[in-house]
Amino acid sequence: MKKFFLILSIAMMFTLGVNAQEAEAAAQTEAVAQDSVAAEAPAAEAPAVVEEAVEEAPEASFHQVLKQKFIEGGAGFMATVLICLIMGLAIAIERIIYLNLASTNTEKLLAAIEEALKKGDLKAAKEVARATRGPVASIFYQGLERLENGESLEQVEKSVVSYGGVEMGRLEKNISWISLFIALAPMLGFMGTVVGMVAAFDAIEAAGDIQPSLVAGGIKVALLTTLFGLIVAIILQLFYNYIISMVDDIVNKMEDASISLMDMLVKYNK
Repeated sequence: MKKFFLILSIAMMFTLGVNAQEAEAAAQTEAVAQDSVAAEAPAAEAPAVVEEAVEEAPEASFHQVLKQKFIEGGAGFMATVLICLIMGLAIAIERIIYLNLASTNTEKLLAAIEEALKKGDLKAAKEVARATRGPVASIFYQGLERLENGESLEQVEKSVVSYGGVEMGRLEKNISWISLFIALAPMLGFMGTVVGMVAAFDAIEAAGDIQPSLVAGGIKVALLTTLFGLIVAIILQLFYNYIISMVDDIVNKMEDASISLMDMLVKYNK
């Protein structure tokens, strides 16, 4: 689990760092090329060359614009918002994979166990539950094992309910961290907004005059940090709701299957 988070975080940070270096190197190369062209051309033709170069320059892609805005927003607050996104996505992906593996075809499992119980073969029913993955099969195995040990149906039912609570806790593991990052990302963005506004007013106080050029930088930083914080919160909220819906679906199947199992065990005892 920890290794998964570490590898994912390092990979994403490395990718962002490489892309930023490539963008910076490309910008420097383009600037050097334009300077050399302007220096070699005659003075009278220099404006025309510059205008032609500007017209032929390709439009920046969405990825490039995103990286540029990220850098303009300030490394401090933007990095913390990015960490919230990376950690939240890492937990969300891990939970989605775990929940997909925990999903079980309950109808097929119930049919196999019912067939074994009709034959009076309790051990075969246990083997079916043991060979099936997922929390539903684990609950079935616990109930069948208690019955094989000679416990009453009331005790078996209590063990099934108790073990169902344990499995539910495993399904909901680490989901609270996603909700934390959902709340933390916009709060960090708002903090960057406050810092940017304070910097803007400090510039006004130092200059003694209100000029748009003095406050534009601080306000821009403030708006960018808030924007990225809200985007991160929206992305993680979508993953969070999807995970919660998966957990609810598995829990409902667990409850229905547990009731069906107890009905089978009652018939088996008779």
